[in-house]
Amino acid sequence: MLTIALPKGRVLEAATALFREAGLVAPESAPVADSSTGGAAKGGTWEDSRRLILEDSASGLRFLLAKPWDVPTYVEYGAADLGLAGKDVLLERGKAVAELLDLGIGRCRMVCAVPGDSGVTALTDEMLPFPFRVATKYPRITRTFLEHHGVAAEIINLQGSVEVAPLVGLADGIVDLTETGRTLRENGLRVIAEVLPVTTRLIANPVLHKAKQEEVDRLLERLEQVRAVRPGPGAGRTDLV
Repeated sequence: MLTIALPKGRVLEAATALFREAGLVAPESAPVADSSTGGAAKGGTWEDSRRLILEDSASGLRFLLAKPWDVPTYVEYGAADLGLAGKDVLLERGKAVAELLDLGIGRCRMVCAVPGDSGVTALTDEMLPFPFRVATKYPRITRTFLEHHGVAAEIINLQGSVEVAPLVGLADGIVDLTETGRTLRENGLRVIAEVLPVTTRLIANPVLHKAKQEEVDRLLERLEQVRAVRPGPGAGRTDLV
């Protein structure tokens, strides 16, 4: 049985839809193991249950629901054979996992934004503060990006709503994810640089998944067939992170 770690949150619905479309069992339709019946499966959906491990013996798939930031760790240490993780999480966490497929879901952008009235229009702007104080949930990615562009920066690591930081004078700008740009606009922020495009990737332990290569290949084939007919760039197998 393959164990697949799925991220809870905004990507989960798109992920389960992708698995259904590929003819694979999705978590909301998988029977839930019930300890009160000695582990036998009983009817139910993910929305009806608080359980974090859902499995289906017919398909040979078990789903582990985890926080997005924890998915690469489960895969790296072999607690899950495969996992779904955003490119942002993979780059920031730096875990030893292999990217098998860009699933094309959870599509968004990581951007650098500043207050609309700041006068700064680009990272090369002479009006850019020195050092440039940036609030972000992604200090590793942000530091690498700004160093690449020759920007002297002070990175402020926040885990909450980073859009607030420039409004209260904590930072000159932010680096964060945006899907439509609405939250940035509502908080008076303007994008001055795109850091990277982000999509969700199917990942594996680069060594351990070979023990179940045949099962992994079958699952990959189904997902690739669905991915190939979906619109948008990024289809295809990928290399090591």
